[in-house]
Amino acid sequence: MLYHIFYPLSADYPILNVFKYITFRSAYAGITALAISLLVGPGMIRFLKKYEVHEKIRPDGPERHAIKSGTPTMGGILIIFTFLLSTLLWANLSNNYIWMIMAVALGFGLVGYVDDIAKLKSGKGLSIKAKFLCQTLLALAVAFFLTYLDPNRESYATILYVPFFKEFTPDLGGIAYMLFIAFVIVGTSNAVNLTDGLDGLAIGPIIIAMMTFTALAYITGHFKFAEYLNIQHIKDAGELTILTSAMVGAS
Repeated sequence: MLYHIFYPLSADYPILNVFKYITFRSAYAGITALAISLLVGPGMIRFLKKYEVHEKIRPDGPERHAIKSGTPTMGGILIIFTFLLSTLLWANLSNNYIWMIMAVALGFGLVGYVDDIAKLKSGKGLSIKAKFLCQTLLALAVAFFLTYLDPNRESYATILYVPFFKEFTPDLGGIAYMLFIAFVIVGTSNAVNLTDGLDGLAIGPIIIAMMTFTALAYITGHFKFAEYLNIQHIKDAGELTILTSAMVGAS
C-alpha cells in the first residue's frame, strides 16, 4: 500500500525513491511487524491465559520440554495478523506471488484455527484425514497456479534445479511437478505441527527458516546475483523478501 502511494511521487520528491528498493521495504516490513506484535502481543497473551487457551505437550517429547505445558496457544492468529498487515503496507501488491502466499497463509491458518477450536471444545482436533485433505487441496491449488497459470513460469517451467549439481536439471513434467510442489508444502506444514506438538514452541525454527527464505527469495529475484551464484532467476520472486521479512518480524 505504501509502495503504491509514495513511489509514484518519487518523480517530484526524489527522497521517496527509496520505496523502489526491496531491501528498504523488507527491513521496514520486519520492523513494522515486530512493532505491531510488541504492541498487541501482551494483551493477547493475557487474554489467552485468562481463558486457559494453552498448549499441551505430547508425552513423547523430551522431558525438559514439559515445563512449556501451559504456553498460550493460538498465537498463530497474532503472527498471521501482523505479518499480513505489514506485508499489505510494504509490498508491491501487483505481484501475484505476494497474493498467492498470503492466501496460502490464510488457508493453512484457518485449518489450524479450526483444529485448535475443536481441541479446546472436545479435547480432539480435526481428524488426520480431514486435516490432510484440506492441506492437500490448498497445496494443489498453489501447484496448479505455478505450473499452468503463472505468467513467469517459462523462466522455470517444470524443471527441478538441484543444489550443487549444475548439469542435473530433470524436467518433471506438469503432473509430477504439481505433486512435488504439493508434497513440499504439505510436508513442511506437518513438520511445523510435529515440532509444535513436541516442543510447544515452534516459532524458533520458523524464524530460522524464514530468514533463510528471505535470502533465497532476494537472490532468486535478483538477476545478477542469481547468475553469479548459478541459481535459477525467477522474475518478481524478489518481492517475496518483503513478505518473509514481515514473517520474521511477526515471529
